[in-house]
Amino acid sequence: MDYSLVDFLALLGAVCLFLYGMKIMSEGLQKTAGNRLRSILAWMTKNRLMGVITGVVITALIQSSSASVSMVVSFVNAGLMPLEQSMAVSFGAALGTTFTDWIVAIFGFKVKMTVLLLPLLAFAVPMIFMKNNRYKNIGELIIGFVFLFMGLDAISANVPDLSKSPEIFASLQQYTSMGWLSILIFTLVGCLVTMVIQSSAATFAIVLVMATKGWISFEIACAMVLGASVGTAITPILASLGGNAEAKKAALGHVLFNAFGAVWVLAVFIPFVAMVTWVVKDLLHTGDPNALYSNLKQGLTLDAATMAQQQVAMSIGMSMFHTIYKLCNLLIMIWFTKIYVKIVNALIKTKKNREEEFQLKYISGGLLSASELNITQAQREIVVFAERVERMLGMVKTLVHTKTGTVEFNKLLSRIEKYEDISDRMEYEIGSYLNKVLDGRLSSEAKLRVSTLLSIDSEIESIADSCNNIAKTLVRKEEADAHFNDYNYQNIDVMLKLVSEAMSNMLAVLCDLDNVTSEDLMRGYNKEREINNFRNQCRTENIENINQKKYPYKAGIFYMDIVCEAEKLGDFIVNVIDGAEDLMRHRNATASGVARGELNPEKTAK
Repeated sequence: MDYSLVDFLALLGAVCLFLYGMKIMSEGLQKTAGNRLRSILAWMTKNRLMGVITGVVITALIQSSSASVSMVVSFVNAGLMPLEQSMAVSFGAALGTTFTDWIVAIFGFKVKMTVLLLPLLAFAVPMIFMKNNRYKNIGELIIGFVFLFMGLDAISANVPDLSKSPEIFASLQQYTSMGWLSILIFTLVGCLVTMVIQSSAATFAIVLVMATKGWISFEIACAMVLGASVGTAITPILASLGGNAEAKKAALGHVLFNAFGAVWVLAVFIPFVAMVTWVVKDLLHTGDPNALYSNLKQGLTLDAATMAQQQVAMSIGMSMFHTIYKLCNLLIMIWFTKIYVKIVNALIKTKKNREEEFQLKYISGGLLSASELNITQAQREIVVFAERVERMLGMVKTLVHTKTGTVEFNKLLSRIEKYEDISDRMEYEIGSYLNKVLDGRLSSEAKLRVSTLLSIDSEIESIADSCNNIAKTLVRKEEADAHFNDYNYQNIDVMLKLVSEAMSNMLAVLCDLDNVTSEDLMRGYNKEREINNFRNQCRTENIENINQKKYPYKAGIFYMDIVCEAEKLGDFIVNVIDGAEDLMRHRNATASGVARGELNPEKTAK
């Protein structure tokens, strides 16, 4: 057999084409239904049964258990899904991945897809040039489907023909004729291959080609498929590496589910495969899955019709094995969900958060597996950012009434400075993460969300800067030996109270950004007008009070510096509200007809 390096690279390219097809098909669907997928995962996991159904449906749709479980890891990382429910979704995803096997097995052999691929491509490519984003996404989905089967066809065409090289076939037989040890070896091979290419579906396609060419028996093929089920857990693990402890627990739960499943199947492997063979051969009357291997091993020459029939039996047998194994594993393991949670909690300890250390809670530098859904993590992190800055505002309110030069004043000032430094770093990290998300394949709505979140991220950091500026003003006041009277303190307290109320309203809006209403926004705009009016009142009275010698001019300067800086805080807060209004208007554009700037008359003037 003459099999060169070029032939091997062609085979490698065929596998890459198959993987790229899966990626394009998955991303096309995520772009079409990113928000709906988010809603399904967030709301359809109220109990274990619904979680399992959700996992099956999502995985069947996007054709990748790795992608769907990575989404689950992201949601757990973002605090949107409890750990126990995430386990149920992961279990369902494991069953849903068999849908891909059936597509490959049935359409790859019963239907000659090569006849339809180019016409499908001719139909899909013009769609990606249409203005309507929905048609573009559907076009990408079809193109991914075409590439998937082109890759499968290319794999079949470029694998070496071992029948023309008896010595290689004989050497392979040494590893397939070692009884239970062979099963263990090829289970490990299937696991390692899947860990490298990060797709159990691609491994299934490769094993299917090997089996239908008579390289390996049905029993060995099943062992490799079993190994692939364990190896597919590598993607969620990688996705969780930079996440929080809960994300790591969700990924570990998926690993344990597949690993425990493989262990019990290996313990009863021979009778289990015999049972699957009976189902395919006698119950479904599809044919003996192992007939092709047995006939070719005996050196029999098969006509085209017999070869095709036995290939179909082999492909259906492999799909049936994978489906029955995953279904049995699900029915057994779903009752032990709470035990899984206890195990992962024991293996991965949750560290206590230390508020005065830089620590991102929901986002990380790990894999961005589903850009549409990674936006949710950034959104949750922004809420944490805002909560931290709100605490900073509380420190400033305390600092105003703390005697300068004391130990308490210096400690509080040091904390404010530390929080300001943390806020700078948080702004950078969240912004960098959102920019990475923006580089992904996003829908127009998702791009708007990212742009708005970037703007909100910057405004929150500006709030932290203003808080720090007020603290610095208090220090300068002490250095200048200026002193406030009760009137000054009273008005500063009123101003900071108004700002604190505006901040609380802003946090409420951020916590439910996807469901914000015009009433929520109007509260923010009204509070900002109160802040502006009070600033103007203080400015007018300050001039009169200085003229009437109620307090020194020097004190009046620092007093108005603080009041004006507090008013800037209100401006930054209302800018966040403006961003929420933009999202609400875009969401309700076709129904509400809200004009730009209608809720906030001052918006267009800024």
